[in-house]
Amino acid sequence: MDTTPQPYRPETAILDLGDAFSDAVSAAHFPETHLRFRNDRAAAAVGLETLGGAEWIEHFGRFVPLPGSLPHPLALRYHGHQFRNYNPEIGDGRGFLFAQLRDGDDRVMDLATKGSGTTPWSRFGDGRLTLKGGMREVLATEMLEALGVKTSRSFSLVETGEQLERNDEPSPTRAAVLVRLSHSHIRIGTFQRLAYNREAENMTKLVGYVLRTLYDEEPGDDAPARLLDLVVGRTATLAASYMAAGFVHGVLNTDNINVTGESFDYGPWRWAPTWDPTFTAAYFDHAGLYAFGRQPEAIHWNAMQLAVALRTISEAQPLIDILETFPERYQRAVSDAILWRLGVVPQEPVRDRALVQAIEQGLVKSGVGIDRFYFDAFGGTLPEDDAFADARAALVGYAPRKTRDHPYWSGEPCSMLIDEVETVWSAIDERDDWHPFHAKIAAIREMGAALAD
Repeated sequence: MDTTPQPYRPETAILDLGDAFSDAVSAAHFPETHLRFRNDRAAAAVGLETLGGAEWIEHFGRFVPLPGSLPHPLALRYHGHQFRNYNPEIGDGRGFLFAQLRDGDDRVMDLATKGSGTTPWSRFGDGRLTLKGGMREVLATEMLEALGVKTSRSFSLVETGEQLERNDEPSPTRAAVLVRLSHSHIRIGTFQRLAYNREAENMTKLVGYVLRTLYDEEPGDDAPARLLDLVVGRTATLAASYMAAGFVHGVLNTDNINVTGESFDYGPWRWAPTWDPTFTAAYFDHAGLYAFGRQPEAIHWNAMQLAVALRTISEAQPLIDILETFPERYQRAVSDAILWRLGVVPQEPVRDRALVQAIEQGLVKSGVGIDRFYFDAFGGTLPEDDAFADARAALVGYAPRKTRDHPYWSGEPCSMLIDEVETVWSAIDERDDWHPFHAKIAAIREMGAALAD
């Protein structure tokens, strides 16, 4: 990961879309602002690491606009399929787009919030975020980043001094406001809203915005198909990276999938302890729609909904042809992702796929913990267990991509199972002890350094 500090370069690209895509809003006024997490690595990527403590709170606790960026926050408009049920009454209900700026790769990046107050899309919600929810998102994004998943980055977490009532956790509970750094908050659901309202002109405008601003491409006559092709490639890679990470997002609705293929918006996530395709993260996912093993299917289905929306301005056949490439792209991406985490250099696709299938079968048969397996096997040393006999045979001739000389490999595997998360939260909730939280982040970052190319 390049950690070279970058200059601050504000952007306002989203304003080119006009008023039909968002609503100007204001942040809630919080009674207190206690900084609990500040991501200076992410801040350096966009030229904000030099902000002093008071300035940080001013911008990310009080939401005074950043110089040269958006003059006021914008609550984005979108629809979405939620557990395959279409909902036209959603949008940014407890967050907003706060600022845009460029990173070291010259990408337009968003700083957006969660828990910053009510908007026109809040319905009956209070627009707030629990401190536990904010803490969980920080841990999820740090872990995913370390495991090679393209993800939003938790930028700031500020406790706000409010007490919230929630039905699904002990209440009253502490409140917070989170800021995330992400390569766009344009979702599949953003396109669905335009299709639902038959806004063909705005659909063309949005396709052009995404291609120019997020993919650095000029839209041509085939702009809708070109956009779908890019999104299918990125989302197939996202699905593959979830599987290699052993991660279960929990709520893969179309409003939670953005068009850059970057994972974001973390609620009931979990890491699977073992390779169990039926493992779910959300207690309300009774049918297992978003279970660990069904995530590629779910993301492919979401890409189909983008294609349906793009039919507003495109012929069907080019879109269908692109959708049919998802399975092949996923298979290639999951082989690359699993072999990356295994710490070996890929070879040719057919052989890689056979090795990955043998590894998956060994994980199922053995019941070994996912994190334990990858830790012990990194560099190409598979367990002697009979369950991995086929995988050991398939691995012959693969070279390690990296040595095990990093200090991380002399300890124990870093994991993020639910009991560990609850232990971190208990220390905060019962004793206001943040040491386990910060220690966990340090351990995750050590693992990330050991795994990095």
